[in-house]
Amino acid sequence: MDLDLSVLLVLLMFASFIALLLSGYPVAFVLAGVALAFALLGEVLNAASVEVDADLMTIGLLIERLYGTMSSYSLVPLPLFVFMGHMLDRSGVAVALLRSMQTALGRVPGGLALAVMAIGVVLAASTGIIGASVALLGTLALPAMLDDGYQTEFAVGTVAAAGCLGILIPPSIMLVLMADQMRLSVGDLFVGAVIPGLVLAALYFLYIVVFSALRPELAPPVPREQRREVSPLRLAAELARALVPPVFLIFAVLGSIFFGIASPSEAAGVGAAGATLLALWNRSLDLRTLAEVSRRTARTTSFIFAILMGASGFAAVLRGLGGDPVIESAIAALPFGPSGVVLSLMLLVFLLGFFLDWIEITLIVLPLVYPITRSLGIDPLWFTLLMAVCLQTSFLTPPVGPALFYLQGVAPPGVELDHLYRGVIPFVLLQLLGIAILFLFPDLVTWLPELMYGSSR
Repeated sequence: MDLDLSVLLVLLMFASFIALLLSGYPVAFVLAGVALAFALLGEVLNAASVEVDADLMTIGLLIERLYGTMSSYSLVPLPLFVFMGHMLDRSGVAVALLRSMQTALGRVPGGLALAVMAIGVVLAASTGIIGASVALLGTLALPAMLDDGYQTEFAVGTVAAAGCLGILIPPSIMLVLMADQMRLSVGDLFVGAVIPGLVLAALYFLYIVVFSALRPELAPPVPREQRREVSPLRLAAELARALVPPVFLIFAVLGSIFFGIASPSEAAGVGAAGATLLALWNRSLDLRTLAEVSRRTARTTSFIFAILMGASGFAAVLRGLGGDPVIESAIAALPFGPSGVVLSLMLLVFLLGFFLDWIEITLIVLPLVYPITRSLGIDPLWFTLLMAVCLQTSFLTPPVGPALFYLQGVAPPGVELDHLYRGVIPFVLLQLLGIAILFLFPDLVTWLPELMYGSSR
């Protein structure tokens, strides 16, 4: 196909997508509708004997691509991990953790913020559902932090950032989707995400400790009269009772994947069953809870798969119209090498995060950049996890950061949207610092998978 015609069709397709997206239509319908319209346009061009590759532009092939996407084995764990996250949200795990950690760290400046961040790490490694984690921490911890005299911006920023760790620390539904789009093993991506997730959590902990020490008014210790005085032995017992069940579940799920005992799909089934048993153990499980969790799982999974179908069709038609050569030539025209290309793509994803959801960015951008990164010899595991950390910023960046709206919906009276915007700025900067660290030290991503799986990766 003529390159000028390819450029025209690709630009027209992107322009149509952006125009319809700004009109307020659901993203899944916009992606699918634009894909179908331009697939029909390709059929018209074929019928008019315009030089277009007929093999790529048939409606039948578009349907075959959608069927192949929906039957992908790598997506099987996704609804099970979603169910696991929603069930743990109802199990009472976070309530017990917050109560015991608040007692343990109450004497320390910033202790409650550190407790919230620690709970965020535990929830991240056991749920991976951002909306549930942010809403749960916002409901349980934010009122306590404000009552203890925490600065509003510092408190809301800590809660939002802690709740968003679940999108990076495995098991993560984002990593499952990214593995499918980048032709990577879910297990490899989970193992590779462990150290980056801990690096980001360590940056958060360091920020809280340093600023609480330098500016105690931001995060004062709990007043003595409000402390729950318990013996060290009893406190240790409470912490163990609160931590052991979720930690055991984390090791059952992730350990079985990391050590090759179970596939990600099997481990996700173990996690879903374990979360249900944990809710039953905590006397939080009944038929009403099971029905609600099932409905929330179906709603979340349907939303993800609807966008997935639309994005898969969009990418297939764009490729059929000659999108790959157009995008590759645009990338090749950049005046720098592979490292500069990676940085440019990170900048693009960061800017898109201000306006689009992570699912849309993942399913639109990754299929387009996958062949480019392969041709440039960029390690796909390293690049994918850089992209994952970059996408994490989209949860906190206004105007459409989902964590901001989740938190605003459960925040106590007096917490305004401008408090949320100002509060997340330091944590967005820390996420960008995390990207810089992973960019400069790729071994932080690749070392653990190579140690566990060797050259087979």
